[in-house]
Amino acid sequence: MSAAPAYSEDKGGSAGPGEPEYGHDPASGGIFSSDYKRHDDLKEMLDTNKDSLKLEAMKRIVAMIARGKNASDLFPAVVKNVACKNIEVKKLVYVYLVRYAEEQQDLALLSISTFQRGLKDPNQLIRASALRVLSSIRVPIIVPIMMLAIKEAASDMSPYVRKTAAHAIPKLYSLDSDQKDQLIEVIEKLLADKTTLVAGSVVMAFEEVCPERIDLIHKNYRKLCNLLIDVEEWGQVVIISMLTRYARTQFLSPTQNESLLEENPEKAFYGSEEDEAKGPGSEEAATAALPARKPYVMDPDHRLLLRNTKPLLQSRSAAVVMAVAQLYFHLAPKAEVGVIAKALVRLLRSHSEVQYVVLQNVATMSIKRRGMFEPYLKSFYIRSTDPTQIKILKLEVLTNLANETNIPTVLREFQTYIRSMDKDFVAATIQAIGRCATNIGRVRDTCLNGLVQLLSNRDELVVAESVVVIKKLLQMQPAQHGEIIKHLAKLTDNIQVPMARASILWLIGEYCEHVPKIAPDVLRKMAKSFTAEEDIVKLQVINLAAKLYLTNSKQTKLLTQYVLSLAKYDQNYDIRDRARFTRQLIVPSEQGGALSRHAKKLFLAPKPAPVLESSFKDRDHFQLGSLSHLLNAKATGYQELPDWPEEAPDPSVRNVEVPEWTKCSNREKRKEKEKPFYSDSEGESGPTESADSEPESESESQSKSSSEPGTGDSSSDSDNDDDEDEEKGGGSGSEQSEEEGEKKKAKKKKKVPEGHREGSSSEEGSESSSSSSESEETSESEEEEEEEQAEPASWRKKTPPSSKSAPVAKEISLLDLEDFTPPSAQPVSPPVVVSTSLAADLEGLTLTDSSLVPSLLSPVSSAGRQELLHRVAGEGLAVDYAFSRQPFSGDPHMVSVHIYFSNNSETPIKGLHVGTPKLPAGISIQEFPEIESLAPGESTTAVMGINFCDSTQAANFQLCTQTRQFYVSIQPPVGELMAPVFMSENEFKKEQGKLTGMNEITEKLTLPDTCRSDHTVVQKVTATANLGRVPCGTSDEYRFAGRTLTSGSLVLLTLDARPAGPAQLTVNSEKMVIGTMLVKDVIQALTQ
Repeated sequence: MSAAPAYSEDKGGSAGPGEPEYGHDPASGGIFSSDYKRHDDLKEMLDTNKDSLKLEAMKRIVAMIARGKNASDLFPAVVKNVACKNIEVKKLVYVYLVRYAEEQQDLALLSISTFQRGLKDPNQLIRASALRVLSSIRVPIIVPIMMLAIKEAASDMSPYVRKTAAHAIPKLYSLDSDQKDQLIEVIEKLLADKTTLVAGSVVMAFEEVCPERIDLIHKNYRKLCNLLIDVEEWGQVVIISMLTRYARTQFLSPTQNESLLEENPEKAFYGSEEDEAKGPGSEEAATAALPARKPYVMDPDHRLLLRNTKPLLQSRSAAVVMAVAQLYFHLAPKAEVGVIAKALVRLLRSHSEVQYVVLQNVATMSIKRRGMFEPYLKSFYIRSTDPTQIKILKLEVLTNLANETNIPTVLREFQTYIRSMDKDFVAATIQAIGRCATNIGRVRDTCLNGLVQLLSNRDELVVAESVVVIKKLLQMQPAQHGEIIKHLAKLTDNIQVPMARASILWLIGEYCEHVPKIAPDVLRKMAKSFTAEEDIVKLQVINLAAKLYLTNSKQTKLLTQYVLSLAKYDQNYDIRDRARFTRQLIVPSEQGGALSRHAKKLFLAPKPAPVLESSFKDRDHFQLGSLSHLLNAKATGYQELPDWPEEAPDPSVRNVEVPEWTKCSNREKRKEKEKPFYSDSEGESGPTESADSEPESESESQSKSSSEPGTGDSSSDSDNDDDEDEEKGGGSGSEQSEEEGEKKKAKKKKKVPEGHREGSSSEEGSESSSSSSESEETSESEEEEEEEQAEPASWRKKTPPSSKSAPVAKEISLLDLEDFTPPSAQPVSPPVVVSTSLAADLEGLTLTDSSLVPSLLSPVSSAGRQELLHRVAGEGLAVDYAFSRQPFSGDPHMVSVHIYFSNNSETPIKGLHVGTPKLPAGISIQEFPEIESLAPGESTTAVMGINFCDSTQAANFQLCTQTRQFYVSIQPPVGELMAPVFMSENEFKKEQGKLTGMNEITEKLTLPDTCRSDHTVVQKVTATANLGRVPCGTSDEYRFAGRTLTSGSLVLLTLDARPAGPAQLTVNSEKMVIGTMLVKDVIQALTQ
């Protein structure tokens, strides 16, 4: 380092070694220690003939760029190596050149011939990198060379190079817009590309260069819809945004007939008892009043877009989910828009930045589609850890969702928020209470009384905001609230916030006839402090003086003249002007102005009450999810969402005569087989759907197997049937190749559909014909099929005997009890007494409902019965639950739960059933059949299945009777989320060897003396977790194995209870969270 002063002159940087040098690059925000010797070394390394040294130098340079350090002085040394034979060096050189080619254009131009040679390189990465560097040199003189390079790259064999060509198109267009026509030809060529890698990039180029050329999309529309699911996330967002605009120009509005039928669209869509009570006659009258118009039939291509985007609501990318949500909001029929609500609520668990954008859009949606988010009201409750802007947006949504049903809950929440330390948030809450009072007349008096109570709050800001809101509410019915106006008048001595003081003065002046004795006194006090008041208060003092002069001039004439004289000489010209204007208007002059005769009408005219509206009311004219919507102002480059056409354009423009991408090769056949995954659900559209799907399948030119059994349903229905047949082990399952199975595993959905219906499981072999449950059946059957394919043979063969008979639905009589395997025959089950008597187990058993029998016979978990609903809270209905250790008959992936009902009241309880559940994502419930009546003092038992999706999240649902609804929650212990597996010691060791590293959790524990015997250890472990014991040659070692119910992931537990020293507990599982929780529970059980 002694040579540092010698080269510090060249750089003009630091004076000595180790001293800081400030980065010259504007992008660098840090301080770097100077080490110029290293730069010289790098230059020497780049000049050597050794590729290893060059590679090391380039790695260091790229690392410098990544840290934000300016490496532009190395450009000459780096650019010389662009012709290097070593591919690794060449790649890094191109990375460097892309970064600095625009800054060092002259030097980059010297190597232009090398870049052109790079375009012919056999390596696709080099060809793409050369094109990327070439398009980064922003010099007009090389435009023809760039144009030629892009045209060649657009025809390249490699999709990666074609993708890079699509990226280069906007760069060239921004450099020279005269090339637009030639670039459009290239875009048209790339739009016809059939690879998913290119699709997103070329649509982005289309949006940048020629978004108005909608005719380029016609022929590629169906292909883009079908490729959408496989495009990368960035591309999905761009394509969805473009297709939203395309659909608005090519299809008819799905809500056009609804808007004619409904005077108030929201109420008519979400329905009300009043509408139903009107009866069929009123509907006929409404229909007769309509102008003659064709019934709306959705275009098959419109349906294709909605169906193919729906699975993307489960995407891991928040941007993709948001893009699909805005597409559905702008394009879907009202009956189908609701599906986006759950996906958007899921995004509220993301980072605060994502929450902010999502809540902005939800706030806009909730104004027009309030019913969509009402089931998720609790998701918008505010947490103390939320940032202020998130709190205010959630408050906006809660206010929009408030209606006569949920207003008590919402107001209770608001009461809590007022005690917050965040003053901006408290002010927003008080405004929200005011809006609720305005919108819902039933609670206006309640809100007003609550706000009046806030006037005694110690915090001045709370009082001030309350005064402003009270003023707006009093304008609606001032005659009834004279006492409140008097109360406010007394606050003028204490409140110092200008807006609040001004509001009180306006109220007293406007309604001075209600407080004739107090108003003159308030004016007297204000006149004393006039000179010290804020401008907004002074203006209201002048107004108050004028109004009192006109209504009570005997008492206030002198005071008014005094106030006007003070205002005449005020520093603020607004106040001086107002004083002159008011004096001329109210005080009769010698000339006797015409206006002064009408002074009373001018000042005391009845004023309409203010309408408290959401600030998001008019934001929906911007496309949701756009920057313009977020800012509520038109951003640069924003494209307006087109209006729906009056008449549908010709749909034949989207027909493709000989679509190459649908030729029948083996690969395409496999894609055909996977089609049900993409056509996730057409269910919500009802009768429109089935009418549309047949022409759609023709237009897509995709042949479905005509030999499949069908009843004239839509093509997707036959696909659903196919899936179910495959799952049952039919012939179609054997036709699938291993490659297809792997694809399905890679693409399978992570979330189980929420709304399982009784008997809809494909294991039962039943097929639902209702269109509303098609999507649930499809995804359910596919998921089970994939999991069956993924299971090893040992798992399928070695299931417990009871699980084999569980899915078989048949008529069972009491004589069938000999098939029941007692718990003692199963090595899995702990030696715990199952029940006090067989009679207790058979209680509630009916011969008609065969699906319940296997579950009722199953042993109850040792966790015992737990309280679900206390008899006091349930108004006499007491409900307990217990976990069964047998597979649930409706679906083996579900946990079987016994529900025990007891009527402790004096009246019969009728119509016991499960209401619409509000479940977290992935969790689903199969309800028990409705219990028609439960007599006083009577008890009964039912069985329901819950798929907890391998998590200990609680399943929240409603227990409903004919008159009441009770919100209840079942949270499973982690040990009940698995089923036992029987395997040999060698199999155990082999599987354990695969689950090491992060999949292994080990803890040490000290076993008490009471927990040293085999019997006790096995009992405690199996009581905690539903695991099967694995044989073990060592006496001090215990092994247990199981699988999680939903995903079938192995859970292996080993307890090494050595006599000397602490015992060691090891759990091996792919599900690390389950493994960690299981270790904790087992240790707690063993050490008690």
